Amino acid sequence: MTKIWINTGELSGDIQSATFVEEFKKIAPHVEVVGMGGPHLEQAGMRCLYRIEDLSVMGFAEVIAVLPKIIRLLLKIRKSLTEERPNLILLTDAPDFNFFIARMAKKLNIPVVYFIPPKVWAWRSGRVKFLRKFVEKIYSILPFEVAFYKKHNIDVEYIGNPIVSLVNYPAIAHINPEQGRIGLMPGSRKKEIESLLPEFARSAEILKKQFPHLEFHLMRAPNFEEDYLRSHWHSSVPLHIENPQNRYAFMRSCECIIAASGTAVLESALAGVPTLVAYKLSPLSYAIGKKFVKVEWISLPNLIMQKEIFPECIQNAARGENLACIVQSWLLSENALDLIREDCSQLRALCGDEHGARRFALSICKYLQN
Repeated sequence: MTKIWINTGELSGDIQSATFVEEFKKIAPHVEVVGMGGPHLEQAGMRCLYRIEDLSVMGFAEVIAVLPKIIRLLLKIRKSLTEERPNLILLTDAPDFNFFIARMAKKLNIPVVYFIPPKVWAWRSGRVKFLRKFVEKIYSILPFEVAFYKKHNIDVEYIGNPIVSLVNYPAIAHINPEQGRIGLMPGSRKKEIESLLPEFARSAEILKKQFPHLEFHLMRAPNFEEDYLRSHWHSSVPLHIENPQNRYAFMRSCECIIAASGTAVLESALAGVPTLVAYKLSPLSYAIGKKFVKVEWISLPNLIMQKEIFPECIQNAARGENLACIVQSWLLSENALDLIREDCSQLRALCGDEHGARRFALSICKYLQN
């Protein structure tokens, strides 16, 4: 039986890979999909041998802390790859982990393609050599990075962004924001929750005093229990924890959102919701990143638009007082939020149509047939 191994190490990759698997199953139902993923890939029909929850870390210092656990996981995956013998390995995002998988695949003589490749155009550009050696092809979801990979003689195909079809803007465009509803998306990793949610709570305390009508709604990542989230909400302001059936419709119902930097920010942009971006790393990880990162912004909407459409509060700037100040300026302005929504509309046009996942699935089918 023809078999594909998908390896992703975080929720965003799980969500986007699942859109591919859903389309792939329609085209090639006889091909088995197995590997490392999360709830979305499992629901799409992948046999998950390993879970993304085992690798919910980001940053140099954070990885060091769980290194023994990661090594044990890699050894188990190597054993499974030897037993499963997939025809193709599809790596999704998570380069610091997936590069180990690529090396394993080379030794096992299994071809590798990369979906959502590492942002080598932003930092650690030396990894281009690794990709050229260990990866057969790259599937890009960012229009501006294709020229970079081609310049380095790497086979790359731009498929559009699968999140466009997930968000499905035409189906939610009619939803108007509810006045005073503030959305919160503090991330899908424990380190993000622990560093950002207390600051979100502090911003809520400040904003509630000036705008008593405000309500704060946290969109819960599926890997976190409600009690855990509430334990980091250090505020007397009521927190509504949501697990909406339609995540993007709920985003549309928010007047604005405060979010951890990541794929969720691109989702909110495609949904047309003004979003304030926050992020914190350990001091060591931040110091290393600041030295080597070559881009002006960290959030995908700003990078795609090549201007700041969403404000970014990074590291020491990600304090509750700063977050509250920006949201306050939005709520007091007559047109600030409308101007951001106009930028979101332009961004949707740059991200391609809703058929990216199908193009990706067809390309993989063609690859398997060669």
